[in-house]
Amino acid sequence: MLTFTGKIHIIGINPYVLPPKSVLNELFKQAHKTTSPIPVRIKIGNKNFLQNVVRYSGKWRLYLNTPMRKEANRDVGDSIDIQLEFDPKERTIPMHPKLERAFRENKKAFIIFEQLNAYKKKEIVRYINFLKSDDAVDRNVTRAIQFLLGNARFIGRDKP
Repeated sequence: MLTFTGKIHIIGINPYVLPPKSVLNELFKQAHKTTSPIPVRIKIGNKNFLQNVVRYSGKWRLYLNTPMRKEANRDVGDSIDIQLEFDPKERTIPMHPKLERAFRENKKAFIIFEQLNAYKKKEIVRYINFLKSDDAVDRNVTRAIQFLLGNARFIGRDKP
């Protein structure tokens, strides 16, 4: 485990810490890559969490959600002790069967989907997966396809 103390900053509404260069270099070595995201297991206080170290706006950041900050009894402006290590386990979210079917029926939308960055693909898949009713899934699969084709907004975004 790599250990560091960092000050909690905020960008927009997202609290984060900047891992030191030495920690980043070791993560890059463990992950065999220097591209974002790098999945990590972190320990704050007595609890373990899964998170990603990501490069955003020119800086590598470890975002800290509310349960993480509550566990440490820390917030923006405070320093926090963190232990982390590279997590080699695959973190994939299965695609909803209705979205898979829609992609089989609309190859153009699927090709555009495949060209999106990993985060945007994950955002679409996760959004559809967490809908509660079949009607909501059907409605939003249609919206996702139309979004990919450039005909509609989806999940607060304009055309891909």
